[in-house]
Amino acid sequence: MSPPASPVAQVVPFLDRDDSILAFNQRVLDWARRPDVPLLERLRYLCIVSSNLDEFFEVRAAPHLTAMQNGDRKGLYSVQSFEALAAGAHRLVEQQYSLYNDELMPTFAEHGIEIVSHGDRDAAQKHWVDEYFERDVRPLLIPVGLDPAHPFPQVANKSLNFIVQLSGKDAFGRENEIAIVKVPRVLPRLIRMSAKVAGRKALFVSLSSVIRAHLDDLFPGRAVGQFSQFRVTRHSDLAVDEDDVRNLRTALRVGLQHRHYGQAVRLEVSAGCSEHLSSFLLEQFNLPAQALYRVHGPVNLVRLQQLIDLVEAPHLLFPPYKASYPAQLIPGQSFFERLRQGDVVIHQPFESFDGVLDFLREAVNDPDVLAIKQTIYRTGADPALLGLLREAVRLGKEVTAVVELKARFDEEANINWAESLESIGAQVVYGVVALKTHAKMLLLTRREGRRLVRYAHLSTGNYNPTTARLYTDLSYLTADTQLTSDIEAVFVHLASQSRLPRLSKVLLAPFHLQRKLVEKIDALGDAAANGTPGRIVAKMNALTDEDLMLALVRAGQRGVKIDLLVRGACMLPARLPGVTDNIRVRSVVGRFLEHSRVFYFRTGLDEDLYLSSADWMNRNMLRRIELAWPVTDPALRQRIVDECLVPYLHDDRDAWDLMPDGTYKRVKGADEPKGHGAQAALMARYGARHARSAE
Repeated sequence: MSPPASPVAQVVPFLDRDDSILAFNQRVLDWARRPDVPLLERLRYLCIVSSNLDEFFEVRAAPHLTAMQNGDRKGLYSVQSFEALAAGAHRLVEQQYSLYNDELMPTFAEHGIEIVSHGDRDAAQKHWVDEYFERDVRPLLIPVGLDPAHPFPQVANKSLNFIVQLSGKDAFGRENEIAIVKVPRVLPRLIRMSAKVAGRKALFVSLSSVIRAHLDDLFPGRAVGQFSQFRVTRHSDLAVDEDDVRNLRTALRVGLQHRHYGQAVRLEVSAGCSEHLSSFLLEQFNLPAQALYRVHGPVNLVRLQQLIDLVEAPHLLFPPYKASYPAQLIPGQSFFERLRQGDVVIHQPFESFDGVLDFLREAVNDPDVLAIKQTIYRTGADPALLGLLREAVRLGKEVTAVVELKARFDEEANINWAESLESIGAQVVYGVVALKTHAKMLLLTRREGRRLVRYAHLSTGNYNPTTARLYTDLSYLTADTQLTSDIEAVFVHLASQSRLPRLSKVLLAPFHLQRKLVEKIDALGDAAANGTPGRIVAKMNALTDEDLMLALVRAGQRGVKIDLLVRGACMLPARLPGVTDNIRVRSVVGRFLEHSRVFYFRTGLDEDLYLSSADWMNRNMLRRIELAWPVTDPALRQRIVDECLVPYLHDDRDAWDLMPDGTYKRVKGADEPKGHGAQAALMARYGARHARSAE
């Protein structure tokens, strides 16, 4: 047994996780600022930040808010933590709307694309809007005047609403001054005006401005005074006590019905909303003043993504990228024949996810494939995968699906998947109580002569054909007997919850993934202390697990050179004198969302490389089923290093370096048009390969 690792030289001042999440969104927002990015894509990044902020409030804000309301002054959540979170979020929101109003909208106008406010519409345009309102909007609106019989209505999470102050008396002679207008989600938030009134321009009106222009029509006999659009964000992280429910699927369905009406955590109103109305709303939602966000524009920038689809302007978008078919595969060649020759890596989205679908398709149609087992976490709405599994059941194969019902914000889609598969005879299981099944695994069992042979697909990302075109991930196809035997054991464990046998190659959370990673890091530290050079390069989405961070600090203090490619939240300060001098942290934010997890360890000339479904977060290590598996083929290992690590370490176009104080700084040369971007280089490499194969 190796001696315990030495403690770190001093207390490590870990960075605040929520600050780090907001800092990541600042880096995403930078893409919306960049003049070298096509205009519609800049708008897309602005909308992505808004979507990220929505989820941030839905998931992260409630404990801070509750602590503030309780007056807590100590602990992880406190009055101070709420105030810091609110201050950071307010700064980001102000930057968003400043960019929207001062840069993006004027630039759109230069291209003949405008969202025309009521005051800027000519007579013909106002007439067109009037007709649209009467025909498509008014029939769906039911204003609610507030009185003892009509209390403040339930307002759904992130829905568009208006609050209106009225003068005069209602039909019954009462002076109820406040009314609420709830806007149905089915109505589009942007409407393109007809060419007859728009001319050669692409002119749009926002739904909020259409309703705002007709508030008087909704309250005949009353005078409309002050008014404002508003939107409330609610805590939306479902909490289900799995030990206390008989049917998890039913419990989650009930929980989903209440998600839209959870604890309010943020209130957005128009910048001109009066103090009287904003105070009234804050009181209704039991929110402090710091939870109020006054915005100079639409209260939901996410819905502006509609503009991207409504404008026909390819020159304002990124040039389309066509993924090449995986280089290690030959179309038409049997996957089973190919995998007997060695493992295959597919680098998405530079290589097409079609290779994975074709692997499953061949298995479904091969009479010698007897069983298919697959985990389902986030599959999206694409019917291709579900259709293949349904066809496998129809053809008499044993299909087992481990469906993670608790995948955040995908609960309903996964419940539907589970019910659909169960209805045709597939075996559906929900994994282990209190643990999310986040591992991405597909296992095939095939009869070959007198033997049963297993083939597997493992991935750093989800079985989602849509995100496979947008996220960088690694798919791994193998017939390795030790690896596939491990995967079989994991599936049996998930289905039966029996004791897990000793695994040969796979590192599995929550059992030993964290411990094995800590041991590897400490072993490099021991070697470095004894004079053998050590090197760690780890690529992940987030780094917040304290045990792993402390292990990295120990190794760095003993001489190991460490590079961390962390896209999002990172709580480990980099290059802090006397603490993390040997640790560099870099975040790359590019056209595609960095999503692959790659862990590289080198001692002298010996190197290990693991791919994984897990980020280095406490929840991934201790509260999820996660996989990490070794890449033992030297050629594949070198390819992954050359494509997933080296280009990102040398990126001087889309990379940001973490400073000791927790701020991020764009790398030197990032504003130069000839800078090296890792993703651009990979697109060029695979694009050239695709062009050659098409000749």
